[in-house]
Amino acid sequence: MTTDPELLRLLPPPRRGHFRLESGHHADLWLDLERLCLRPARVRTFAAELARRVGAYRIDAVCGALNEGAFVALMVASELDVEFSYTERFAPPPSRDALFEVRYRLPPVLRDTVHGKHIAVVNDVISAGSAVRGTIADLKACGALPVVVGTLVTLGSSFGVWAAAERIPVESLESLPHTVWTPSECPLCAAGVALTD
Repeated sequence: MTTDPELLRLLPPPRRGHFRLESGHHADLWLDLERLCLRPARVRTFAAELARRVGAYRIDAVCGALNEGAFVALMVASELDVEFSYTERFAPPPSRDALFEVRYRLPPVLRDTVHGKHIAVVNDVISAGSAVRGTIADLKACGALPVVVGTLVTLGSSFGVWAAAERIPVESLESLPHTVWTPSECPLCAAGVALTD
């Protein structure tokens, strides 16, 4: 896949350090994705390309996780003129080494609107994929059929391995190298590097 410099310029500058991701994994890179949609018109071109790719799966609706993923998902749904829904984050107090504890749920008023529909789950950037995995789990609980995941950028291979095992194709405009570690395998923890705030 060729790297698109325009898309990469949309991403906020990465921060380096020792980070605990929402999934519970550790990483040495963090993107402040809250800045991605500051200028929605800049994202729209890429959302249109993502819409073209996920639209090939004959979807009925698009769903994205709040916050940032849902903004891209809304643009994709608008481009395809299909229904849009979103999931909200529910986080229990974090355990030290547990993975994928955060849950995502559709609001009660939207739960019956996805039943039986073919859904594209769209996100902004995916690394381990906590928000997308949680969204897919709740869509299935509502009787929906998640048929494809679309994202602007995939970081590393962790999510792709999971999606392949689930037999859900991933349409990503860009893929960049990135490594995540379980807390017990984290070389930064082993070196005594404190977690970055």
